[in-house]
Amino acid sequence: MTGVTDRVDAAARGQTRIADRVVAKIAAQAAKEAVDERPEDADAPRATVTVHRDTARVRVSLDLAYPCDIGRQCGAVRRRVAERVKALAGMEVPEVAVHVERLHRSGAGTAPEGSIR
Repeated sequence: MTGVTDRVDAAARGQTRIADRVVAKIAAQAAKEAVDERPEDADAPRATVTVHRDTARVRVSLDLAYPCDIGRQCGAVRRRVAERVKALAGMEVPEVAVHVERLHRSGAGTAPEGSIR
């Protein structure tokens, strides 16, 4: 029997495993935080992950307001998801695929119904 003061090697202590669904929730919340303006009728972002050891590959599906800079928004989502998963789960994220499900017309800056630009 080992005493309280005895040192135990790291390999003998075990490891912490973070469930894929937890990583997916972290990614979905990070995607929600990254978007500048979320449409009122938009669905919450959803994420699926594939975890292998300390690496997570993430796919995020979300709705965006239109008009917006879609490329900039997707880039912000990629950065935020990678940062938050690294900080909270300790996993590297080499790939974040962003899938825009729908574009929702926002009220500001849209032409009146029936007008031509």
